[in-house]
Amino acid sequence: MKIIDIEKSPRKKHFEFYNRLDYPHFNITVPVDVTKFYLDTKEMGVPFFRAFLHQVTRTANGIKEFRQRIRDDNVVVEHEIVHPSFTVMLEDDAFSFCSVDYKSDLQEFLTEIDEKIESLKGNICIEDEPGRDDQLYISCIPWVSFTSLVHPIHMNPVDSVPRICWGKFTTEGDKKMMPVSIQAHHALMDGFHVGLFFKKLLLNK
Repeated sequence: MKIIDIEKSPRKKHFEFYNRLDYPHFNITVPVDVTKFYLDTKEMGVPFFRAFLHQVTRTANGIKEFRQRIRDDNVVVEHEIVHPSFTVMLEDDAFSFCSVDYKSDLQEFLTEIDEKIESLKGNICIEDEPGRDDQLYISCIPWVSFTSLVHPIHMNPVDSVPRICWGKFTTEGDKKMMPVSIQAHHALMDGFHVGLFFKKLLLNK
């Protein structure tokens, strides 16, 4: 982790402007063609959600703005790596937060998820880990295909952890399209960075 010197940043004015706003978050939802990715997961025998979770986390880690956070006294830090904290459905249609360490190797990542979900059985958690901001908050709404989404956030101080969510597939001709939403703190990133995320999302690089 390193501290970013905002005074020397080309985004200094942007940071100061957006950080003063009462609600500095913005959200962009994009329909993503996941046809090939879906078929690849079927061929590998890997659950789509978990494979896409890995892909999303890998993509976010490749863009430094997704690893930056605002702390007390407006100190900006940049983590070397961020990890997914996501929602999983357990018994009685209740969901739980589930935090795992990101692994670049997909199979290691899947094993990490299996072990963590097993530990949550009978032990639902809906609280963020205190003092931790090296995460991405990720969720999925597979029952609906949405066109916009707004997440609840802390306002005092304003939370700067990005939120990523995706929804139900829709079929358009021979394509599987899926809405993917990104909500982020505008003092740390702009539409350019979110656009870069979507450009990189399904590239195998």
